[in-house]
Amino acid sequence: MDKNWIKKLPIDQITDIKPISGGDVNDAYQVVTTKQRYFLLVQPNHPKSFYESEIAGLNAFKEAGIKAPRVIATGEINGDAFLLLNFLEKGSGSQRELGQLVAKLHKTASPNGQFGFDYPYSGSSINFDNSYTDSWIDLFVNRRLDKLAQVILEKGLWTEQDHTLYKKDREIIVATLEKHDSKPELIHGDLWGGNYMFLSDGSTALIDPAALYGDRELDIGVTTVFGGFSSDFYEAYQEAYPLAPGYQKRLEFYRLYYLMVHLNKFGTLYTNSVQNALETVINDQ
Repeated sequence: MDKNWIKKLPIDQITDIKPISGGDVNDAYQVVTTKQRYFLLVQPNHPKSFYESEIAGLNAFKEAGIKAPRVIATGEINGDAFLLLNFLEKGSGSQRELGQLVAKLHKTASPNGQFGFDYPYSGSSINFDNSYTDSWIDLFVNRRLDKLAQVILEKGLWTEQDHTLYKKDREIIVATLEKHDSKPELIHGDLWGGNYMFLSDGSTALIDPAALYGDRELDIGVTTVFGGFSSDFYEAYQEAYPLAPGYQKRLEFYRLYYLMVHLNKFGTLYTNSVQNALETVINDQ
């Protein structure tokens, strides 16, 4: 990194800064000072508002008693947004504790009784409107699935035939969710295996939230896409906060959503996975 850029960070006595893995959205660094280490996220050529939603999510986690990174500072340097967090030391932990932690998160009800969040979701490839609404179908189907479907079509990542298949899926999803009692509860929003950590003290933390108050089955569906969650996780979650009957079918909706996110972001690598997910929703009705 540019030394002049580093000097503008609101911390003193920096002795080292080096790139580390931090997901596919941000540039990530470990910053070492004479007293402690920090985790630095940078989004080049974006205003500091880029991190407003993530900061709000981390603060919501803190209020809910969920261990997560602490916000140290945020701002903008030379046109680049940055977010400085405390550094979490990796260790080992329990999938059962992880299941209990996610259940605890999901028991946090929306303060206004509505679905949504105080800030929109801002990603590197798509943004979603999180304005509050009484309808989960409005938030999830109208604003997320439909937007993804249109963008994917416009990018040429699927054909009109694929789009027609999506419309059939959409009818099934809407009809099913109309019969389901979705509740607006605090969810992670991007709960894949890379977004939790077992820490050096054996505890568990959730990281990199795309938080909103939504149907908790979205989080559980996302956990099933890429693995990283054992049977102990699901057993502990169900013991702490059982899912309503028929959830296996509804989880397919959220697997489809998450794979569509990846098709939009990474391209044809996910074409077959999305096609299979579209067909699964129809075959499972």
